[in-house]
Amino acid sequence: MSSATASPPPVTAPPRRALDWRLRFGVLSLIWGFSFLLIKVGTEGYAPFQVTLGRLLFGTAVLAAAMAVKRDRLPRGARTWGHLAVAGFLLNALPFSLFAYAELTIPSTLAGICNATSPLWGMALSLVALSEDRPTRLRVAGLGIGFLGVLTVLGAWQGFAGLDATGTAMALLASLSYPIGWIYVRRTLAGSSHSHLSLTGAQLMLATVQLAVVTPLFTDAPDGLPVVPLLAVAALGTLGTGFAVLLQYGLVAEVGPTTAQMVTYFIPVIATAAGVAILDESLTWSTPVGALIVLAGAALTQGRGPGARSRAQGRRREEPRAEMPTRQATTPAKTPTRQATTPAEALDQQATPQV
Repeated sequence: MSSATASPPPVTAPPRRALDWRLRFGVLSLIWGFSFLLIKVGTEGYAPFQVTLGRLLFGTAVLAAAMAVKRDRLPRGARTWGHLAVAGFLLNALPFSLFAYAELTIPSTLAGICNATSPLWGMALSLVALSEDRPTRLRVAGLGIGFLGVLTVLGAWQGFAGLDATGTAMALLASLSYPIGWIYVRRTLAGSSHSHLSLTGAQLMLATVQLAVVTPLFTDAPDGLPVVPLLAVAALGTLGTGFAVLLQYGLVAEVGPTTAQMVTYFIPVIATAAGVAILDESLTWSTPVGALIVLAGAALTQGRGPGARSRAQGRRREEPRAEMPTRQATTPAKTPTRQATTPAEALDQQATPQV
């Protein structure tokens, strides 16, 4: 045999980011945590549907600009657009509108805590709708603990005294709408060849069209343009609905959907702090205590038992060898790029509530 051997392919290090992922994670937490305060301020000058339409317009503009920079095109195919229209309703138009209406009668702190119940609803629904998810004792316990936390926040032992039932129900329905939308997306768009930026840009655009049709039917044009509420809506759309989505994509690509979804647990903490410090909203002991219980339960529902891990490893072993990345044992990396390995996992970045 010849002593000459083929030289290994050059090792390409993952592209360095301008900011460490932990800093971007913190920025994303702050943006989404302050979203509930911005909704509250926006509804002080505009109708809830107008607030939602404004945030969708600004958010769509940001994603359209990002698509233009990356020269990404909108998806094609009537079937894909039909699925995206449903996703836009369930993940954007409906929950955004429900939160805006809810905050007419409930504090932003309560809305932020209700948003944290999305992982609980998602776990309950996925056990029924997603065949790859199986109940474990840990996850069932997390579900029970989480909803016990909800009852603590709402003050169930006091008969929910002083609580606006309609506003609270709207906030909880908004948080339920997210996992319904995630499951729909995973079932209908998991095999799409289009980029996530293209799909989400089209999804936001369709949600904007839906609100543009609905808003004139149920609201009157404002007499003026209050500056502070308008700035709140602009920030809500530009940062919370546009820029935050781009941050989320980068985090999912770099550290994986599981780590990126942990932002969900910081949102109610920041929302509560912002509502109390800036809007002077009242806070009783049951609110932070209940929120901690909700977050603990939500964290447990995201845990995977040995059976889930073995099934995930089995799926990876079944993948064609050509699609498996080459193992570079000699190239250490402090924070390796973590790419999704299955279509369903690739769409898990949608599982973070886009508040």
